[in-house]
Order: sequence, then C-alpha cells, then structure tokens
Amino acid sequence: MSIQITTELIKELRDTTGISVMQCKRALEEAEGDMKKALAILKKTSSDIALKKADREAKDGAVTVLTEGNKTILLALHCETDFVSKNEDFTSLLNNLAKKALTEGIEKMKEGSKDMIDPIIQKTGENIQLGDAYEVNGDIVGNYVHNGKMAVVVSLVGGNTEIARDVAMHVAAMRPEYITTSEIDEEAKKTMTEIFEKEVAGSDKPEEIKKKMLEGKINTYFKEKTLVEQPFIKNPEETIGQLLQKNKAEIKEVKRYSI
Repeated sequence: MSIQITTELIKELRDTTGISVMQCKRALEEAEGDMKKALAILKKTSSDIALKKADREAKDGAVTVLTEGNKTILLALHCETDFVSKNEDFTSLLNNLAKKALTEGIEKMKEGSKDMIDPIIQKTGENIQLGDAYEVNGDIVGNYVHNGKMAVVVSLVGGNTEIARDVAMHVAAMRPEYITTSEIDEEAKKTMTEIFEKEVAGSDKPEEIKKKMLEGKINTYFKEKTLVEQPFIKNPEETIGQLLQKNKAEIKEVKRYSI
C-alpha cells in the first residue's frame, strides 16, 4: 500500500532539495510516497533538465576567492543572466564549490560538481557551467574581487599582503598582458612591428628617424601592456616594478579571471 502524499511530506522533500512544491509533489506521486525514490527521481530530472539546457550560452556568472592558510582558490561559475548570478542558490553553489576545491582539491571538486550544479539548474531554469578554477599557494597572497565579475589573486615572494592586494587591484584595473618584458614572445613582437612599420612608412622623415620612431612605438606599446612597467594606479609617480623593489618583493604568480 502506497503512503499518502501529505503536505508535510511535500514540505519535507522541498526543505531537503529546495525544488518547487509541484515538482516535489510529482516526484512523491511517482515514487508512491517513498522519500528515497522521490529524491532519486528529482536527481534524474535535474540531470535531464541540465542536459537539455547544456547548449544554451552561459555568458554571465560570478567569481569568488577563498583562502585558508597558504592556499587560495579562485573559482568562476557561469550562468545565462545577471539576475541568476545574484540569486542566493547560485551564490551558495559558487561558494560551496570553492570550499570543496579548497578542502578537497580542484580535481575532486570538478568530479563532484555536476551533482551540485544540476539541482540549481532545475531551480533557476538556466544553464550553469563551471568556469575556470585556480589554486595559488604562498604565504604572501593578496586578492581583489570587482563586483563579483572579476577576480585577481597575486602571490609574492617578500613584501606583505597589503602590497599583494594593491597589485591585484592594479591588475584588475589595468589588465596587463605580461608580468615582465621577458614574457613577450617573438610572435607578438613580429606582429606589432609589422603594424607599426605601416604607420611609420607614411611619414616623410628620414630613414634613421623612422627607425627610431618605430622602436619608440614598439617600446611604448609593450610598456603599457607589461605589469612591472605600468604606473601604479594608486601612485602614478612610480611603476609597479618600483613599488615591488621598494618593498623587497617579487611576483611569484598572478591569476585573473573575468566574466
């Protein structure tokens, strides 16, 4: 004999899953009142819904940064709209995934992420996809999160966490492509040389001057794109390189993610 589907039973299932009353009622009816079966039905439904929405573009989302000891996790989660990115279920999911990555490691978090994400897809009705996840290790780590849409983590050798956070804030604002000039590859130099050569070719200056103009343009371009060469946003009188030198610090690692 099947169990009667009472409002108390529906409420218990809803409190456990957070899924709508009607979905809980249908699952309990299908399971003939068996709570375990109803949970399994809802889990399968979540997975089916997630599969149907998987090809929908998840352009929005949020990022978070969590630190424990000398381990920091930067994690991004994507959804379809800004509305859902601010939804309590979505933000809880983001934080829970980050906590799992922090305690169990990124790979373990990824393995279990589908079971965590699918029920929230069912609740929000949007495609939700795990974005990138980074682990940064170090004693001196600073981070900066801007509007929940961009996050930067900076690890230093030397200096202090305040300097690391200042550098992270600067990276968020100025978005450098390189940390030092040694990272600029030959392909990038070649491409920019070709572009600036065309600009300089139109000048009626002597060849020697054109050569200097070309060098100046290339140097200026890459200086603006290189972190240690950029004027520090809090004090444009000094570069990030000078700021680090003054504080006896070196950049160990920089991770940035933008939605």
